[in-house]
Amino acid sequence: MDIDFSLVLTLAVLITGLLWGFDASALKPIRQRRLKAAQAAAAAQGATLPADAEQKLLREPWLFETAHSFFPVLAVVWVLRSFLAEPFTIPSGSMLPSLEIGDYVLVNKFAYGVRLPVLGTVILPVDLPKRGEVMVFKFPASPNMNYIKRVVGLPGDLIESRQEVLFINGVEAKRELLSQEPAIEPWQQVWRENIFGAVHTTREEIGREPTGGDWSYTVPAGHYFMMGDNRDNSNDSRFWGPVSEDLIVGKAFYIWMHKKPGLNLPVFDRNGSIE
Repeated sequence: MDIDFSLVLTLAVLITGLLWGFDASALKPIRQRRLKAAQAAAAAQGATLPADAEQKLLREPWLFETAHSFFPVLAVVWVLRSFLAEPFTIPSGSMLPSLEIGDYVLVNKFAYGVRLPVLGTVILPVDLPKRGEVMVFKFPASPNMNYIKRVVGLPGDLIESRQEVLFINGVEAKRELLSQEPAIEPWQQVWRENIFGAVHTTREEIGREPTGGDWSYTVPAGHYFMMGDNRDNSNDSRFWGPVSEDLIVGKAFYIWMHKKPGLNLPVFDRNGSIE
């Protein structure tokens, strides 16, 4: 089952905040009045109320004490994840060779506008996605899932593939072959692709065309055409269509850690900006 962590965190902040606020505004004054009454009763008998008795009268009930402890921490995490930067893990090889399975990336949450948590509604426009940027978004068919791909087409663009070469509005995305592997009878290639000045690497498998041949697509208004860098092994806009701007999560900009699946320690030799 897919879990929307942003929704869970938002609910946790809301619930703990309400409990803390209810205790502070309604229950705490009652405890303080009881303490004053007990102190007055003790004074009337010429005695002083013991410190442990005072602490017991002022003590928060377990539920509200827990909310009081967790709310500030959850609130800080919520603000950081919702409006500044959020960490994501790369679970598949669809962005090879740019991003590997096990990469931990940071996503700028305000690069494309400040958005309401969970709803995704822009409340403060900042900038729009640009061709060549790596973007995290909610999968259109299942918005609880986050996908990461590269922005290839902007609203209104004509995206074409001719003999596995990408064209945008009739202009070829220039590319240069970097390597073929293995040396004998190679079956995979790594290319350096240039999308209107945005340079990055892509991977292809020789003789494989997952879309079945040439194709073209015009990106509708308010949408973006997304493709994985591992061109022959990526479930992207070629198969399920463009991404609506209200599904945007943020711009992936930095690899901060890498951990291979299984019982392996994290390493930091891949740290750096995402091209």
